[in-house]
Amino acid sequence: MAVTLTVNGQVRTVDADPDTPLLWVLRDDLDLVGTKFGCGQALCGACTVHLDGAPVRSCQTALGDVGDAKVVTIEGVSGREAEAVKAAWTSLDVVQCGYCQSGQIMSAVALLAENKAPSDADIDGAMDGNVCRCATYHRIRAAIHDAARRLEA
Repeated sequence: MAVTLTVNGQVRTVDADPDTPLLWVLRDDLDLVGTKFGCGQALCGACTVHLDGAPVRSCQTALGDVGDAKVVTIEGVSGREAEAVKAAWTSLDVVQCGYCQSGQIMSAVALLAENKAPSDADIDGAMDGNVCRCATYHRIRAAIHDAARRLEA
């Protein structure tokens, strides 16, 4: 069945069952492989994308549930918050293995879009459910604080 959706600002049509997880449409049909498969149960956050600006787990979001919402993946995330997060991630050398980082970044960008000066508790709440096997949580939190400072400038 042909389904039309907006991904990273482009209207795209895919031939997929509406019950197909958005993750597989992004990766297999649209070749946007920055969004990772982690657990398939929305528990790890590796598959996080934005749906109308809100972070969602694409492994548990059915294509048919996207509707007219705008999907943004790590390949298309942009704007002041995204640039600040990317700069902080690089500056503080957050990434170790990197597998979870697209989901981490998408969650961090969504947090800063809503809260320009998050506390540690705000960060912990927003990033809860984003698992990092390399345990770079302290660098992730520091990078989010750094990105918030960059947004102030």
